[in-house]
Amino acid sequence: MKEIDKFYQSLMQDVVAMQSGDEDGNTQEQIFTRICLDMLSDAAETENVSVAYDERDLKKKGQHKINGYAISDNYETVDLFITLYANTTEIRTILKSEIDTASRMITNFFRRAVYNDYVNEIAESSEIFEFANTLANYAELRNNLIRVNAFILTNGTYKGELPASQTICGYNIYYKVIDIEYLYKISEQAGVPIELDFEDLNGLRYDIPCLAANLNNPEYEAYVAIIPGECLAQLYDCYGARLLEQNVRSFLQFTGKINKGIRETIKNEPHMFLAYNNGIAATADHVELDETGHFIRHISNLQIVNGGQTTASIFYTKKKDKADISSILVQVKLSVIKVKDQYADIVSRISRYANTQNKVNDADFSANNPALVEIERISRYVFAPATPTNNLQTAWFFERARGQYKTLRAKEGFTKSRQKAFDLKYPKKQVVTKVELAKYVNAWQETYNGKNLAIGPHIVVRGNEKNYARFISYTLPDAKHIDVAWFEDAIAKAILFKTADKRYGTKLTGDHIGELKQVVVPYTLSLLNIITNGKLDLYRIWKNQSVSPALSDFIYDLMKQINGFILRESPVSHYIEWAKKEECWLKVRSNRWAYNLDEIRQDFIDEKNPPKRNHKNDVEDEESDNRHKEGIIRAIPFSLWKKIETWGRDTGMLQPTLTSLASDIAYKIKNNRKLNDSDISRGYLIYENVWQHNPELLEEADSLAEQDRAKAEEASDTSSQRTDGQDEITLELIRSMVEWDKRRRILEDWKWKAMKDVTDGTKPLTDRMKHAFYFNLQKLRKAGFPN
Repeated sequence: MKEIDKFYQSLMQDVVAMQSGDEDGNTQEQIFTRICLDMLSDAAETENVSVAYDERDLKKKGQHKINGYAISDNYETVDLFITLYANTTEIRTILKSEIDTASRMITNFFRRAVYNDYVNEIAESSEIFEFANTLANYAELRNNLIRVNAFILTNGTYKGELPASQTICGYNIYYKVIDIEYLYKISEQAGVPIELDFEDLNGLRYDIPCLAANLNNPEYEAYVAIIPGECLAQLYDCYGARLLEQNVRSFLQFTGKINKGIRETIKNEPHMFLAYNNGIAATADHVELDETGHFIRHISNLQIVNGGQTTASIFYTKKKDKADISSILVQVKLSVIKVKDQYADIVSRISRYANTQNKVNDADFSANNPALVEIERISRYVFAPATPTNNLQTAWFFERARGQYKTLRAKEGFTKSRQKAFDLKYPKKQVVTKVELAKYVNAWQETYNGKNLAIGPHIVVRGNEKNYARFISYTLPDAKHIDVAWFEDAIAKAILFKTADKRYGTKLTGDHIGELKQVVVPYTLSLLNIITNGKLDLYRIWKNQSVSPALSDFIYDLMKQINGFILRESPVSHYIEWAKKEECWLKVRSNRWAYNLDEIRQDFIDEKNPPKRNHKNDVEDEESDNRHKEGIIRAIPFSLWKKIETWGRDTGMLQPTLTSLASDIAYKIKNNRKLNDSDISRGYLIYENVWQHNPELLEEADSLAEQDRAKAEEASDTSSQRTDGQDEITLELIRSMVEWDKRRRILEDWKWKAMKDVTDGTKPLTDRMKHAFYFNLQKLRKAGFPN
């Protein structure tokens, strides 16, 4: 199965799984839309996205449809999203006629909304009302809007031409198809390290001259190389965002000065590109030179950390402008990181120091923030308590970097039973991204920078990127202050937020308070913390993994009051825009609200007997780690270990000692023998190696395990036949064998002890044991054991 097909199957499974757990009644099409918008947001191709469905006059001339929208912070860009989705087992080909119809439908929506009439046709309760009202009446948007991007999202594949751009009401509309191949390119689902062989790169050979720096440095090696533009363009074409995975930004179209300059040089003076361009900075974990030592033959795990715009510009200028790039050469500063456990940190710092030309989002640098790394570490070891509704201990999975959950699930869930165990341990609904964590924490408590209010619920309303930047700057403590208690409280805040979000309701459920959920939920939680004077017992919420019914009702009543207050008091009709301002929050905070704290007194901290909290951060459990690793090793069946042994020997990916160990482990697994600590640690190292370089091999685990079981049953039947008559293995015969070989030591110690355990009654005499003891009998007979 091709990687793109695997990605498609995984994506479709996610859509079905998310719909089954969705309590708002969303269709698969809208679930798919949400996944796409999240991916595009992570790839910095859109911001401030909202999923909102609206359709009108379908199958008529003026039909329109929209699945989502986004407005940039500076109001220069509006993104429109329309979805073409089909629940098919295989990737389908999208026809140009479908794309043309979708482009007309989304354009019709924009035309109706921007010309001021559509907002008067829809109810304020409609989920598209806020957007339609903004397009029609918000002066700041209409005065600043430069471009409209119409994205056609599909889980199919499209190879045709894009619809031509057009102008409506003075605004240029540009169309873009986001198909399954595009999603695959920007997804970390394809985050396998990139291995490049320049002697055979998709059938072509490229000469990459290089000069090695004379360094005596245990942490890294440095090279200066020259890479042809054709080669760089092909790399981008093949790997897309994977090539730029560690980069601090995605390609920003041709809107910045740097990109325009690169494009002009490529088109008009390609022979001067090397002189004009600063080149790119890249990292790798291994480089192989040719026999002369002056040309790069192979690069392992190449990542461009600075120069993503250069790379993408060369590719897109060739593709869009049909430019000749055969004479383009690009300088590369290549850092080969030799210390694996510092790889991510060093790459992050290289990115930070190298990227100074354009505006770079602070959030892009923060994935390796020590505090976030600490939260991730604690989240893997701290288990939520069992509750009356769930007698299993589960964990909340903090996803520090996009795709970690899927990657670990694929890595550890290589058999159906292991996948089920992983899902029970880390339920999908308990995955928390760093952006979500920022939302949950910032929604709970105000933070001041001197006399200025740096954090409040109005910051949360401004959107994920702005809120996350404030979280990193003002709320997130130093790593040394992150402990178990901090993590438990953060999850309690997540439970509070999710509870409030659910109680607010949606239009689809029919019980929604209004259309201001993104405002009212964070406002309510901040207000709740203030009116309870910070006395709410977060540890109680953590222990129960839920909010009490009384507290839930209290939050619901408060949300209804705040929702009505904002609708009444807003000086403008764009309520969400007003809610982003500090003046709105200050007005809500100072208002006199109707509530009775006695209703939730039981949810307060007992000041006479406050809970004892765990302020440790040393949560690793070596014994538990070993059990986990042994479970993975034993989940790999005998036949697969033998295939791993062969693969390691044939490819040279395993050292001879590890190849031998794979064979040894295979037989220990087959005979259910004990694995010692060395077996476990080194066996897990083999497993990591296989996962990194040949993960498809692990996909054979279930089928090979079934084959092993069938062979064992067949052997057992054969053994039963052989032991009929004089060769029947009985307890009396086993005692005789044990006594006879006690001093002769013909059998290996573990084989003799296995029989001794049976005669002592510590282990049962199973058919499998009889089969093994039959061969012991044959060996002893050859050594003189009497018949």
